[in-house]
Amino acid sequence: MNFEATAPPVRINWRDYYEMCKPNVVILMLLTSLVGMFMAVPGMVPWPILIWGNLGIAMVSGAAAVINHVIDRRIDGQMGRTHNRPVAKGKVKPVHALVFAGVLTVIGLAILFIFINPITAWLTLASSVGYAFIYTGYLKRATPQNIVIGGMAGAMPPLLGWAAVTGTVEPNALLLVLIIYAWTPPHFWALAIHRRDEYAKVEIPMLPVTHGLEFTGLQILLYTVLMIIATMLPYIVGMSGFIYFVGVTLLNLRFLYWAVLLYRGAYEKAAMKTFWYSIIYLMLLFVLLLVDHYFPI
Repeated sequence: MNFEATAPPVRINWRDYYEMCKPNVVILMLLTSLVGMFMAVPGMVPWPILIWGNLGIAMVSGAAAVINHVIDRRIDGQMGRTHNRPVAKGKVKPVHALVFAGVLTVIGLAILFIFINPITAWLTLASSVGYAFIYTGYLKRATPQNIVIGGMAGAMPPLLGWAAVTGTVEPNALLLVLIIYAWTPPHFWALAIHRRDEYAKVEIPMLPVTHGLEFTGLQILLYTVLMIIATMLPYIVGMSGFIYFVGVTLLNLRFLYWAVLLYRGAYEKAAMKTFWYSIIYLMLLFVLLLVDHYFPI
């Protein structure tokens, strides 16, 4: 008789695949993509572009997130924030996740090529490759400036939305990209401060690990100042008006408050509060852009 213990079969359901797509991150990306679409036209965005454009962008972005799960499965399994992710937990095999990512990518790009335009498809693919392979596969493990160098990939959605409507890359769209690009380091380094010990354990050279908390706090403050300057550009160039100016000024003052607290050494108190506020900040900033676009003062 065979008394050898057999592991029970792993049950796989759609929620595992949905979770691998990082839906919360994709939703935030789609908000910025939507605003990019609306900012590109004085009136209403055509419904086919609105639906097919965001669907294609969401599918390709979700596929990049799935690849991130596969590449990071070893370190995810050792970190408290990520140890229950489906691939790290063994609920989804890496090969199955990669097939899923491939299907999402092909369908998403086909939608963009057929129903939108080639430039949006190519830009979306470039953003996906930048995040999944260049940032996750290389930069994340290679340099403490990983989030700065690789941040452009995550900043692209407003440009993707804009290009979906116009078929062009325009300066005002690049301003929206610049805002997210400048926002990314203080957003992510605040989380990295909170998770510093875990990043050190898995040998990921995040800035708080390699250069310490004081230096990271200074960098967060400096990038927050750069971000504030970037967020004022839409008003300065006449892209947005008084509603945006007042709203973003208030948002920036609050962000600066948390950045100063971090700079002064209140790491335990301010790190995660800065991180969570940064998410709300970006959402409200893009809502302000949208409101100001249609109801200017």
